[in-house]
Amino acid sequence: MPRLAYTRSGTGEPLVLLHALGLSRRVWDPVLPALARHFDVIAVDLPGFGDSAALTQVESTPAALAASVADLLDELGVASPHVVGNSLGGWIALELAGIRAAASLTLLSPAGLWRRNTPLYCRVSLRATRWLTRHAAGQLGFLVRFRLGRVLVLGQTHGRPTHLTPEYARAAIRWLGTSTGFEPAVTATARRRFLTTVPIDAPVTVAFGSRDRLLLPHQSRHLDQLPPGTRVEALPGCGHVPIADDPGAVTALIERSAARAATRGEVAG
Repeated sequence: MPRLAYTRSGTGEPLVLLHALGLSRRVWDPVLPALARHFDVIAVDLPGFGDSAALTQVESTPAALAASVADLLDELGVASPHVVGNSLGGWIALELAGIRAAASLTLLSPAGLWRRNTPLYCRVSLRATRWLTRHAAGQLGFLVRFRLGRVLVLGQTHGRPTHLTPEYARAAIRWLGTSTGFEPAVTATARRRFLTTVPIDAPVTVAFGSRDRLLLPHQSRHLDQLPPGTRVEALPGCGHVPIADDPGAVTALIERSAARAATRGEVAG
């Protein structure tokens, strides 16, 4: 397994952040300062994204990506962290909780909750975005200088694209266009979905943005596939990648989810 790049900051209980397909650990920057006041935050670049090398010996399935995160946590001596995942990162968080202990799971628009294969709509959308960010990065970078341009370029994945800075938008274009793990992950997930193989002994919270235009409710939000007792919350005004849409709401959601673990421990005690 390749050694994963990560950023670590703050003090408190460990909190692991797993980004969406095509992005990097930097996508969590809008919430890092607030989270670091209460947690030991570890933001990870998944294999083939950001500064992490891609998997070479195994297929880039969510289970394999989760195993690489588990290796990093073992290396860091982190035993039972709170885990937050967005999109593909949410699917990986579920797989991770199946192979090692987690204090809590917070799933932001998690992928994998479809009945059979990845919906065609998702696959076409992702591949179109990939093609544009690889072959028209210069033009897209020019467009996002303007508010309307940010709506056109990032409107499917972000609920409030006009609130994003041009710098953030250009970084997202760069991440999506240059990540070596994009195609392997898309291929590996095309005919898979999340399947519970072992019980997940951690409180789970799931939330979708009200403006998530990638994971459509009738296709990709079959919540009965999540562990019993999963708490469902909402992120009003947020898109598929909600972190920069409303950092305050995302931070509060993560803190509430982690607090459920503490409450559960007090009841058990």
